[in-house]
Amino acid sequence: MDLQTLNDKQQEAVNQTDGPILILAGAGSGKTKVLTTKVAHLVSDKHIDPHNILAITFTNKAAKEMKDRVLKMLGAKAYQIQISTFHSLGLLFLRENYAKLGFEKNFTILDSDDTLTVIKKILKDMNLDPKIYNPRAIRNKISGAKNELMDAENYSRFANTDYEQTVTDIFRRYEKKIKKNNSVDFDDLLVLPIKLFKENPEILKQYQDRFQYILVDEYQDTNEAQYVLIKMLSAKNQNICVVGDIDQSIYGFRGANYRNILNFEKDYPKAKVILLEENYRSTSNILNVANDIIKNNKKRKEKNLWTKNEEGIKIKYHRAYDEKDEAHYVMSQIKDLINHGEEKSGIAVLYRTNAQSRNMEEALLKENISYKVVGSFYFYNRKEIKDLISYLKLIYNPHDDVSLMRVINVPKRQIGPKTLENLSMKAITNGTSLYEAISDGKELGFKKIIEDIKKESEDLSLTDLVDLILDKSGMKKDLESEKTLEAEVRLENLEEFKSITKNFEENNGIISLDEFLMEISLVSDIEEHKNNTDVVTLMTIHSAKGLEFDHVFIIGLEEGLFPHNNSLDSSDDLEEERRLCYVAVTRAKKTLTLVNARRRMLYGNTNSNPPSRFISEIDPKYLDIDTPEEISKFNKDDMIDKNATYSVGDKVIHDKYGEGIIVGIGNILTIAFSQKYGIIKIMKGHKSIRKVD
Repeated sequence: MDLQTLNDKQQEAVNQTDGPILILAGAGSGKTKVLTTKVAHLVSDKHIDPHNILAITFTNKAAKEMKDRVLKMLGAKAYQIQISTFHSLGLLFLRENYAKLGFEKNFTILDSDDTLTVIKKILKDMNLDPKIYNPRAIRNKISGAKNELMDAENYSRFANTDYEQTVTDIFRRYEKKIKKNNSVDFDDLLVLPIKLFKENPEILKQYQDRFQYILVDEYQDTNEAQYVLIKMLSAKNQNICVVGDIDQSIYGFRGANYRNILNFEKDYPKAKVILLEENYRSTSNILNVANDIIKNNKKRKEKNLWTKNEEGIKIKYHRAYDEKDEAHYVMSQIKDLINHGEEKSGIAVLYRTNAQSRNMEEALLKENISYKVVGSFYFYNRKEIKDLISYLKLIYNPHDDVSLMRVINVPKRQIGPKTLENLSMKAITNGTSLYEAISDGKELGFKKIIEDIKKESEDLSLTDLVDLILDKSGMKKDLESEKTLEAEVRLENLEEFKSITKNFEENNGIISLDEFLMEISLVSDIEEHKNNTDVVTLMTIHSAKGLEFDHVFIIGLEEGLFPHNNSLDSSDDLEEERRLCYVAVTRAKKTLTLVNARRRMLYGNTNSNPPSRFISEIDPKYLDIDTPEEISKFNKDDMIDKNATYSVGDKVIHDKYGEGIIVGIGNILTIAFSQKYGIIKIMKGHKSIRKVD
């Protein structure tokens, strides 16, 4: 292969093929190019059997991009390489070994909403108050435990309170319930393969012999389960190449452990470390700002981004009066860019929290500037689409109680809660699924519909099956009879679903319902439905990772907002916020604008916050400050008086809440204010409070 298009470090990364390799790839350093070229190099130059190569990434989008690039380089041989997400890989192991794990061939995958439905049903069966035992919180606890490789029994060892004991009980019932339903959840796609390998070393050896060369993208984002799975698979051959950037580890809240990449050299003492520091995306001024900010993190591997690109203009910094003024300023800057011929699709406004988009939307709407808010509406999360998918799942696996409960009354069939409760009891008593327990009443009519669809679907394409379900179930007729705009939109969405089945049939050449269900179950990074592509993009920084724009605006750069309040008491959390800022800055190619407000209303409260410490970490020579009198270096001492002392019963006055009495002292003060505000917790020594003599 011709590697001349790669720089020296990239060539070194591609040529180093055997043994453990850690590629520390800075933002915009061409890591995808290196990864895909490395895969092609193994096949074409090193003559490695494509069947023996495994390449793993995190999102379906990234996996598809990798497949497309390798296909261009290798042609048909690329189809033999396992290029997939972690969850797709886990699904492969499950499908090839389902019997060893006690499942039947037609197992189904529960998404997070399905999981929530199961948990709600368990809470009801246990007569637990969902206000006390929040179903979403319990779902997250179970998911978190699974990703730390804990089952209900392991979890019970850490259950020190009555609440945790109850969660353990719910966890046990949940495990039993989904297993009986012949279902797995998303976390099981990672956890069950590990169980399989631990209990069956000979199966692990088969996969180790198959996947002799393993490449992992975005290694800094791996959680415990993903880390263990990779370690097991690579243990025999040690030909493990991981690519990542500790400075872009921003998913700690999802269970990602940045220490996995920091510890790679401990896990693999013979590891070769290669740094990719040349950036092809941004101007040198933007990179200087990124380097200035990230060097303040202590838990990282030293690297410094540089570029042969032009110096570029300085980074604009604007301090607005409030959130409305901030939005108006950004809008006027965007308008100016558009008037100078810049495409709207090359412009992005990034923010820390979703709630910040509202004022930006209003400002852009007033000026008739088209935009999209990424992540606001997901096609697969719409009710009518989830209903349709549940019908498909039920036709494939009638034991899927979750799907049955979702659609038995879609459209309305007057099957009441009491009937469903009796059906549920019957199923429990007989040890069967709900579907098997149906023998009479209106629910038997529903069962007949499913049986008829199953019978008629045997010779149908997926697209024709969708049409059949919409007709036989009554969903289409029900929506048509509503004659409302909302019903029209829902019908359009159901019609749009047929373009997904058609694409699947045309792209894959198969009409298998099980393959299709597996495909759509794995769509975890669904992009919102798009019509107009030339629009300004509004999105959270978490959503922006992996993307790039010519012109980037980062808004809300204030203490308490970015870095977020929740991170201020933890050095680990604060370092993650700084990495998030680094990610935001490095999305920009040509221009970067940093904006904040002196005062801001968010979630109904108005606060006055000092500028973010991240701004004070930038050398002023890289900044074009248009409100210099407002700028001061961030200093925690400006906010906190460390020498302040308090006693319970002290009277204080607060800038916003007025007079109050200290009723509790810990790391923070608990203060009772007037009836209007009640009990408020405030940082010790904060300048917003003063003692009253």
